[in-house]
Amino acid sequence: AAMAARCRLAARFHHIHGTNIRLDASHTQATRVESFANGLCFSQEPLAPGQIFLVEIEEKELGWCGHLRVGLTAHDPQSLEVVPEYSLPDLVNMGDTWVFAITRNHNRVVVEGEEVQARGQPWEPFLLIERVRIPRDTLVGRSRPSRYSHILDDLYKMNVLPATARRSRIGVLYAPQPDGTADMHIVINGEDMGPSARGLPTTRPLYAVIDVFASTKSVRVIPVDYGFPSLQTLCRLVIQKHIVHRLAIDGLDLPPLLKNFCQHE
Repeated sequence: AAMAARCRLAARFHHIHGTNIRLDASHTQATRVESFANGLCFSQEPLAPGQIFLVEIEEKELGWCGHLRVGLTAHDPQSLEVVPEYSLPDLVNMGDTWVFAITRNHNRVVVEGEEVQARGQPWEPFLLIERVRIPRDTLVGRSRPSRYSHILDDLYKMNVLPATARRSRIGVLYAPQPDGTADMHIVINGEDMGPSARGLPTTRPLYAVIDVFASTKSVRVIPVDYGFPSLQTLCRLVIQKHIVHRLAIDGLDLPPLLKNFCQHE
């Protein structure tokens, strides 16, 4: 219960952020209101080992080059005299920070002699990252209900859309290693991109870094519940399995709240 409460608390943005960021009242939505920079955000709390900080891209802005940047930092946001303009290179140059621009072929650190793990099948219910086990359903982006929802949802599940497409879900976590350090993993629509940084210190608190940069305009934090999927989630999976697309949910004899959850969550 304590872990669940901590995860929920961390699934918000810190009140310290870039000068062009506006947070909503719940501190779960971050929108860059001007320019293309000064969009740096942090998790409200440091992450626990294996805890993913997951965001969904809600809005894009045409005319800028570059995309969302994600990572971890050992700097407490409260300790920053000034929030840097950019995560790359400004925050990274401060040290103890590991941030990468999101791309399909993500930076991956492979140790000599190490075999690259084959990705799990998109229909497997859990994503396994070393000892971390996360329900995959929450990690995968979902389109808005429309005639083509079923097609788009399959594309999100297969992770073949651009990594920074609207509705994509991108998360970051760290996995402790036997030598006392940690590996940082970035997850895109339920697929682990592999270790993107190694040797992170586990003796210091690590905060998630989300840089709402350039063509990414607005993101929202998605809370992740660990363990078994909820009954509500299992009901949604069964319903979706037996319909052509989400518009058909309107005609089902279901409680309104469950309909809304099946269509939009």
